[in-house]
Amino acid sequence: MAQRVDPTKRRADGTPIEPLSIKHPNAAGIDIGGKSHYVAVPPDRVGKGESAVREFGPHTEDLVAIADWLDACRIDTVALESTGVYWIALYELLQAHGFDVWLVDAKSVRHVKARKSDVLDCQWLQQLHSFGLLCKAHRPDEQVCALREMSRLRDITIDERARHTQRMQKALTQMNVQLTNVITDITGETGMKIIRAIVLGERDRMVLAQMRNYRIHASTEQIAKALEGRWSREHLFSLDHELKAYDFASEQIARLDAEIKVLLDAMRVFDKTPAANANKGRRKNTLAFDGSQALMNWCGVDLTEVPGIDVGTAMKILSELGRSLTRFDTVKHFCSWLGLCPGTRISGNKRLSGASKRIPNRVARALKLAAMGLSRSRCAMGAYYRRLALRMGSPKAITAVAHKLARIVYAMLSGQADYVKEDQVRHDARYRERAIKALQKRAQELDLTLSPQAVPAHA
Repeated sequence: MAQRVDPTKRRADGTPIEPLSIKHPNAAGIDIGGKSHYVAVPPDRVGKGESAVREFGPHTEDLVAIADWLDACRIDTVALESTGVYWIALYELLQAHGFDVWLVDAKSVRHVKARKSDVLDCQWLQQLHSFGLLCKAHRPDEQVCALREMSRLRDITIDERARHTQRMQKALTQMNVQLTNVITDITGETGMKIIRAIVLGERDRMVLAQMRNYRIHASTEQIAKALEGRWSREHLFSLDHELKAYDFASEQIARLDAEIKVLLDAMRVFDKTPAANANKGRRKNTLAFDGSQALMNWCGVDLTEVPGIDVGTAMKILSELGRSLTRFDTVKHFCSWLGLCPGTRISGNKRLSGASKRIPNRVARALKLAAMGLSRSRCAMGAYYRRLALRMGSPKAITAVAHKLARIVYAMLSGQADYVKEDQVRHDARYRERAIKALQKRAQELDLTLSPQAVPAHA
């Protein structure tokens, strides 16, 4: 016998499902392209016999014409897909004209199969937006966007410099110069002195070995032995080429650091001082200035106090999000946007999978890298990671710890709260106390009694 199902009980949060109705009557949809943009408005906003869809070019005067036509059609909100980088100019222009612009992910606007065209796409966007079925993408303000652009460009330049380093290593190896076997980092002081001397024409391996820094573990004789190779013209040319490219990338990184400092100084809101016992040693590829201090003066809290989060990670998080998280109603919305919360795939009253969503999110990737760095940390977060990794494996433990880090970041930024550190001893004691309480509760359910017993000391 069929049973009636109350639709108000289908939502997980208990809120009733409202019938489908028009939420944004003054909505328009735009299909973005490289050579043309298709704009759709409600049919009642155009004259009789006129089309509700118009095609515009990609030039600035065409974008201004789009804004004028939307204004004439009494449109106040516009939805457009995040197609490449073509949407940026139109997005900024429409915002400057006072429109409420909704940037949506193309995956969330899937069209009916076998019905795909530019005209249908913009009409489909307009209909979905009018019924309130689209999710607005997070896009920070103009200043944060500028900082984000510089931060992303800096990461790209660092990756390019790393590739130049690999090619220098390849050129040395092809000449059988085994410098990487005696020096861990050839871009350090000793390695760069030797490489520059080789490029300038020095071939005496004893002279090159004398450039060794006293902190290098390998002896002068070991370095000299590794520098005996076959000097070939083509590989020396390749080494010189990659060295110049490496130096150019380093100069560009220095320029980007200076520009990032200017942007952070312009956005300064607070005047705070980091903790006196803060130990933030300088690492490779870190900012050329005190990034921790600059970020703290901008957002009001020191994210580098959180285990696993260094200055570079904090820069990635804040440059992508900004200092305000009002866009996210709760911490659950924030973690869901990051793709770090468990999935809710349910069918036939059965949970199919709890795997998190695969979202290409830079903040989530930075938090996962921070979680990976806690595998051997002697802090509470490190103990939490190792306990989860033992039970569910490293991949799931990384996601779970990244989720925990995301909740901490949300609490710090939204509540302007400082992070309170907890050592591993205190964390293990609290975990043991919770485990004992759980055992006692389980024993009571089974009508059993737990009796403490002293553990004999090992001989």
